[in-house]
Amino acid sequence: CKRCRVWTSLADMMLTRVLTRLPTAARPGILPAVRSHRRAFADDSHDDFKPQRKAPAPDAAGSVQERIARDVKSAPLVLYMKGVPEMPMCGFSNTVVQILNAEGVEEFKSFNVLADNDIREGIKQFSAWPTIPQVYINGEFQGGCDVMLEMFKSGELREKLVEAGVKLRAGS
Repeated sequence: CKRCRVWTSLADMMLTRVLTRLPTAARPGILPAVRSHRRAFADDSHDDFKPQRKAPAPDAAGSVQERIARDVKSAPLVLYMKGVPEMPMCGFSNTVVQILNAEGVEEFKSFNVLADNDIREGIKQFSAWPTIPQVYINGEFQGGCDVMLEMFKSGELREKLVEAGVKLRAGS
């Protein structure tokens, strides 16, 4: 996985720094021993670092699309984003979350597309919209960050949220 490759690269970089400080005679035997130990350690990952959710079986090509269709209708407001609302992993996703907070949205359903590559690619096909984040109100695709920003500025977003029955904080 990408995270493992990053850690492996960092470990190699640190190992190189350590080895350059060792006497030349000691270097040849240490490098293979450290690399074999690192591989053995990496193959037996702790359960906390293993995927917690199994992806659906790739038996039906439409299964991802069916799941997305079901999910966008599962709540009045649904957001497909990179990361989670408490910790967005891209600026555009963060902007949409901040817009929803500014509107006083109390609750919405979100899906982290970084956790499931099938959903990440499938949502783009589902909406025929090439970018993430994507917002759905009452199962209807609204747009991405730029569209949400314009809707927020014009007041159209609040109207749609109220119309959809999305719970908003009192006084917002």
